[in-house]
Amino acid sequence: MTTAMKMAALWKHPAPEQTQMYKFMQDINLQNNLKLKTFEELHDYSTTNTSAFWHAVFQHTNLVYGGNYSQVVDESAAIESVPPWFEGVNLNFAENLLYSGPESRLADGGRLITGKEDAKIAITEVTEMQTDAKHITWAQMRVEVAQMALAMKRQGVRRRDRVAVVSGNSFNTLKVFLGVTALGGIFSSTSPDMGVSGVLDRLLHLKPKLVFCDDAAVYNGKTMDLRGNIGGVVEGLVIVEEFQGVVVMPRFQTRPLDISSVPRSQRLDKFLGESLHPQAVTNFEFERVAFKDPFLIVYSSGTSGVPKCIVHSVGGVLLSSAVHNVLHIDQNPTDTVLQFTTTGWIMYLLNVVHLIHGARLVLYDGSPFYPEITSYLRLISTNKVTMLGTSPKWLGEIQKRGINPRTIVDLASLRVITSTGSVLPEAIFRWIYNQGFPPGIHVANVSGGTDIAGAFACGNPLTPVYASGMQGPPLGIALSVYEEEDGTGLTGRTAQSGTPGELVVTKPFPNMPTSFWGPEGKENYFTSYFEKFRHVWTQGDNIVFLPGSRRLNFIGRSDGVLNPAGIRFGSSELYSIIEQQFPQVADSIAVGQKRPKDSDEHVVLFLMMKPGEEFTPRLRAKVKMAIGKALGPRYIPAFIFETPEIPTTINLKKVELPVKKILCGKTVNPSSTLVNPHSLKYFYQFVHIERIQQEASKL
Repeated sequence: MTTAMKMAALWKHPAPEQTQMYKFMQDINLQNNLKLKTFEELHDYSTTNTSAFWHAVFQHTNLVYGGNYSQVVDESAAIESVPPWFEGVNLNFAENLLYSGPESRLADGGRLITGKEDAKIAITEVTEMQTDAKHITWAQMRVEVAQMALAMKRQGVRRRDRVAVVSGNSFNTLKVFLGVTALGGIFSSTSPDMGVSGVLDRLLHLKPKLVFCDDAAVYNGKTMDLRGNIGGVVEGLVIVEEFQGVVVMPRFQTRPLDISSVPRSQRLDKFLGESLHPQAVTNFEFERVAFKDPFLIVYSSGTSGVPKCIVHSVGGVLLSSAVHNVLHIDQNPTDTVLQFTTTGWIMYLLNVVHLIHGARLVLYDGSPFYPEITSYLRLISTNKVTMLGTSPKWLGEIQKRGINPRTIVDLASLRVITSTGSVLPEAIFRWIYNQGFPPGIHVANVSGGTDIAGAFACGNPLTPVYASGMQGPPLGIALSVYEEEDGTGLTGRTAQSGTPGELVVTKPFPNMPTSFWGPEGKENYFTSYFEKFRHVWTQGDNIVFLPGSRRLNFIGRSDGVLNPAGIRFGSSELYSIIEQQFPQVADSIAVGQKRPKDSDEHVVLFLMMKPGEEFTPRLRAKVKMAIGKALGPRYIPAFIFETPEIPTTINLKKVELPVKKILCGKTVNPSSTLVNPHSLKYFYQFVHIERIQQEASKL
């Protein structure tokens, strides 16, 4: 780890004193007679002065709200009690996206359109063919959201009612999101590529009043007719008393599909009714709710069993997004954001919230590799994207194919790349700065999740970027590392810097979920985050702080960390070597195996070959040699096999835990979040791994 700290910085902000984080720090200094100078000092202040820090964020954010607060949070309350924040404040999610708050509190509930002027483009909607781009102004968006909300109101949608979508990343989906939250209702979204059973796993818990569905979906050049799926969803929801029906949205405006055979359905245009007079928008009243009130239900990306229904609060998400978007990535109303995401991923929400700060969103629906791998790059260039949200998978694929974006498209506008979904390998970091993208770009490797609708680690403009890991935790998050222990109700012990351990948060933060939805929600919430260690949030990830800094690396899920002979390491270390040195391998997955008869865990690595490439004993030997040379002999997998497929979620995350459980002799019930649940069957044979190895050696 000390070697990593001696690396040369790949990026430093050219004018840190001009950033919003620096200016915010100076405001803190002025108001409190302090002399904070560095990110580390500011982060310390934010976690040791909880109320003062979040009060400053609230004032800095210029939210549209009513009411007042006398206390930010009860700092004496235990974190597991999920204490309320900013009691007395009332606000609305959609209103804060569509309007701006005044810089000073001129009047209770005052709002402006600063940065969101009527004629300014708010949304650009585009599909993978990029021949049908549609631009929507802020004025048009305000009108169409009001029209959607009033149509829902006529249908009986009220505060706390649930409305769900099964749809793509489109303007129609966004209108539903803002329409239901404008009324104080609760929104939930599922990607249209999920099967009927997976959708019903979610909606039967949710009990929605209305469900909006796309009639078709397009991905990688293929069009999928979704009417059969819609019918299956309607049939499954007949037992839900609250359910009134489905509204079908045409994915292609010029050629909507015939839905006469779909029961309890109506077209979107019929549902919306006549166009609104502009005055109706001015008179529209947003339903303001308490800071802690729910507006969104998302689903855990669990890979076995029924997904958890996680409830997020209006105020918590608004405030945490302000910290990340404004302070950490220095966003302003001139920015254009392109985040690759489906509506079934938490990144959909984290994309939408950029509207709070007046940024323009490019809503992209489709494959980032179609019709050509360079098509998405041209989209970035054409739209003058300033902030690109992507993943190591996309960046790695471009690198593997020998494409250097900065040599083929104009990326002069691009200033920030955020990468999430998995750890960004060191080789990709170096490629981005040395060959791939303009060297002045801030690359922020981000890790957080559905659980908190935010980040545990992210970038910042005040510290350098190095060729691995994350720059540090977000302001206001009291992140710590506890020593690994087995059991429940434990009093945790802080791990030494440089020692891997459990990611914990030791103090409450605003974007903690309010609850899990459902009758056993409170119990399941406690079990998920507070059962293992007393009085801290335990995320279930293994991380390590690099000595002498706030930089950190994610090793993997705490119950999926590899631990042969007491040597703890993450699967990402093996993946990085495979990605860098073995171009014939399409993907890989590594898990630990410890069956009841085993005295120790051993590592099993599976390789999925690219089409036309062959898995051979020679390749197995080369992989072992490369891992041993790069990491040491104790990191070499005990077994290496070929696999025809690697289980992944619909968000393209490979899933290790079900494979680990299977290899350890357990039977797994695949979750509906898996895009290829059938792939798990292949791994059951490896419970008898010695026999498989013996048979392979005879070939």
